[in-house]
Amino acid sequence: RKTMNPFLDLLLVLATLIYSYLEAFVKLFVPVKRKSVRGELVLITGAGHGLGRATALEFAKRQSRLVLWDINKHGLEDTAAECERLGAAVQAFVVDCSKREEIYSAAEKVKKEVGDVSILVNNAGVITAADLLSTQDHQIEKMFEVNSLAHIWTTRAFLPAMMNNNHGHIVTVASAAGHLVTAFMVAYCSSKFAAVGFHKALTEELSTLGKDGIKTTCLSPVFINTGFVKNPST
Repeated sequence: RKTMNPFLDLLLVLATLIYSYLEAFVKLFVPVKRKSVRGELVLITGAGHGLGRATALEFAKRQSRLVLWDINKHGLEDTAAECERLGAAVQAFVVDCSKREEIYSAAEKVKKEVGDVSILVNNAGVITAADLLSTQDHQIEKMFEVNSLAHIWTTRAFLPAMMNNNHGHIVTVASAAGHLVTAFMVAYCSSKFAAVGFHKALTEELSTLGKDGIKTTCLSPVFINTGFVKNPST
């Protein structure tokens, strides 16, 4: 059986970090031209708080049209109000992203009432931090339903219009836990590895189909103070 060499793994991580820092340093002086998102119809899941809300506000500042989804009606309304104060046109829908049929139903409403989504930000996520045997079955299922499967359902709902126009952008909000593992987060890491795999496979498929106008991005943050995890450490 093949065994992993910790020293080689460490060298690989260090090489990746050094390359990333050098790339960032170069871009300080030779910035890449930013993509314009003015007028694009942007749908963000999990927009009621945290990273989803911050993302919505940034798109609002850039004059995008917004469709916001979240299971939390109060948080969703607060985000929508903040975006409207920034001058953005906003439509908000209460959606439970753990339920496939609810996703498909809300997607049909968006297409009929608002239009074709051109930027999809799959941001909704849930986490339970506990050892594997202490994590309840329904908690494991929920993490996969929201963190992985929801990305597939939303993409299946909105990708056809992007394919027809050969124009669009699909953002997968994964996690560093989708690349590196940690104890007491077995199910969460597994669900985020699935999200990263989805992004990579989708990117390859779009390239194979020649849909070069549809872009993909995978975001893999480390710890963010969104309220999901209190005083995180590793």
